Amino acid sequence: MFARINSMGLFGIDSYMVGVEVDYGQGLPRIDVVGLPDTAVNESRNRVRSAIKNSGYEFPQSRITINLSPADVRKEGPVYDLPILIAILKAGRQLDCNIDDCAFVGELSLDGLVRHVNGALPMVIRAQKSGIKRVFVPASNARESSVVEGIEIYAVENVRQVIRFLKGEESLSPIKFDPDEEMINRVPLPDFRDVMGQQEARYALEIAAAGGHNVIMVGPPGSGKSMLAKRLPSILPDMTFEESLHTTELYSIAGALPEGVSLIRERPFRSPHHTVSPAGLSGGGAIPRPGEISLAHNGVLFLDELPEFSRIAMEVLRQPIEDGKITISRASASLTYPCSAMIVCAMNPCPCGFHGHPKRKCTCPEGAAKRYLSRISGPLLDRIDIHIEVPPVDFDKLSSKMPSECSADIKKRVNAARKLQQERLAGTGVSCNAKMDSGLTRKFCRPTAQAMALLESVFEKLDLSARAYDKILRIARTVADLEGCETIDSSHIAQAVQFRSLDRKLWGR
Repeated sequence: MFARINSMGLFGIDSYMVGVEVDYGQGLPRIDVVGLPDTAVNESRNRVRSAIKNSGYEFPQSRITINLSPADVRKEGPVYDLPILIAILKAGRQLDCNIDDCAFVGELSLDGLVRHVNGALPMVIRAQKSGIKRVFVPASNARESSVVEGIEIYAVENVRQVIRFLKGEESLSPIKFDPDEEMINRVPLPDFRDVMGQQEARYALEIAAAGGHNVIMVGPPGSGKSMLAKRLPSILPDMTFEESLHTTELYSIAGALPEGVSLIRERPFRSPHHTVSPAGLSGGGAIPRPGEISLAHNGVLFLDELPEFSRIAMEVLRQPIEDGKITISRASASLTYPCSAMIVCAMNPCPCGFHGHPKRKCTCPEGAAKRYLSRISGPLLDRIDIHIEVPPVDFDKLSSKMPSECSADIKKRVNAARKLQQERLAGTGVSCNAKMDSGLTRKFCRPTAQAMALLESVFEKLDLSARAYDKILRIARTVADLEGCETIDSSHIAQAVQFRSLDRKLWGR
């Protein structure tokens, strides 16, 4: 007696079809699982046996061989519990129906409940591409799975429910995705109207949002660096459906999708503590899972107190910032995850935080400020587009009753600038100024003769790198886009140079 059931497996962000095959043979009762199962998959035979008995069905007293194909790809996790159970019942004729167009995923408890699994969304996407018509998933995974069009998603609470439905003894309706419900449940983002003063920093973040530029803010404690960073997502352009889907896939794989959320509509804001390990930042594990930088994909990765991060953790960011993806290599696998995120950093100017403060005296030893800054490597700093100093806010601005500009008004200007960039960069595969390579930078960032003369003077005076040269041009392009100017003139170059303060001042150039 033989049965084959469709299921899916994960390899990084990619999913693949898995055939769960069950064969009854002669010999003493036992269960063998083959097809490169890990420990969790091997243990599924015990969970499946108990779930079958406790759900009121008969467990066969035969020699059972379970094969998970393709046999040359390692299978991990409890996701195959439900398809194994269905295959055993079908092979034993306790379930007699055609389910060739169905696929099943789910972990089982000993009493037959179907539990949550990670990565349901990418698995359902793979099933839809493979021609599967119906997918049975745990009830807690149904909302995220329902965003995939062209396939029916059934939420399963327990084993008896799915068996009775397949036999036609119980009705079960497919779950439908409701985008309006998602919009109603959106939580309001922190607004820039709460920020008093800091006009230069606000403008710098507006430029960063408009062009997708990375930012580092330097200022004393209490000047509002974290407050500004947390409000950055409120002025970023709305996510497209494709961006939402890709981000939700990563959260689904990592098991970090908030309860009740089917599709992530707001740009992610990740703020790991400075004690985070390099693996926590980049991703890791025996079979690598997404790290903080990938969970910030299409959003913001905020690194507060940047010099306090370990040197190794900071250097992990260098290549991902440049490429928008990160490759994690382990003995068992080498996986690549997307990580196209805005990097926003904040730091104090010295260990005590008051170096250069107009009113408070710095208590650090001589040279401590320079040593503190030197914890950030030159190559990493070079990859951060905008450097801004955030001074302390005086009492008059804090107590002012004049309202600050709200995020909605700033976002209108950001959207207008992004629209210009998308029209200019159409067909290039690039969506914003910060992501342009050197070729596109030279094509679309052409300063006037006067502006080029200013840039040449600055380049020689500050001894800038080629990367910094390109970044100044891209920032100037974004400043011009915010003003609605097609030409990059001297004022745009001058503004861009002002946002390279760590090149100009903190390193003594």
